[in-house]
Amino acid sequence: MLITETAVPDVFRIDPQPLPDHRGRFYEALRRGPLEAAVGHAVEIRQVHCTVSGRNVLRGLHATTLPPGQAKILTCVRGAVLTMVVDMRVGSPGFGRYEAVRQDAGAGTALYLPDGIGLGYVALADDTCMNYLCTEEYVPGMVIDVDALDPELGLPWELTGKPVRSARDAAAPSLRAAASAGILPTYEDCLRVRRPVPAAGERTGI
Repeated sequence: MLITETAVPDVFRIDPQPLPDHRGRFYEALRRGPLEAAVGHAVEIRQVHCTVSGRNVLRGLHATTLPPGQAKILTCVRGAVLTMVVDMRVGSPGFGRYEAVRQDAGAGTALYLPDGIGLGYVALADDTCMNYLCTEEYVPGMVIDVDALDPELGLPWELTGKPVRSARDAAAPSLRAAASAGILPTYEDCLRVRRPVPAAGERTGI
């Protein structure tokens, strides 16, 4: 697999290297050792969940509070999406910076998002399924919402019509308002919660 850092600091793109033959193809979707070597800290999966969306459904932008935090590895396993990742870490050198990545089931491209990174995506096909590998279990109230259509962010969604959104997502504040309200994590706190890569023989999880 090829692991490269995106324009958003600490967010990594994971591109599998498929091996095709007459039966189809094989590829490694994720391997913990190379991922931890790239990101520089431990990654331990504690929860897996999925979303299923119709075409033109827009989810996000969502981040999580610290504590507990929740880093993610996001993959499209059916259909296709246009994904946006936004640096929401107050004090980060990349605060407000975004990266747009198309993810589809055929390519298998994954994204690693550490704590403090906002996530949103629009489904480009009906019955699109996104798979999340999460480093912490969900806790009610942990999700931070920011408006995916915040004009100051200017995310290039390339929408062809009015997106389908939840009432909560549509009512979310701008990034500036969220920062002013003190609901965003700080860059320092996001770095502080990272755990060192375990020594050989000490690994748990994936």
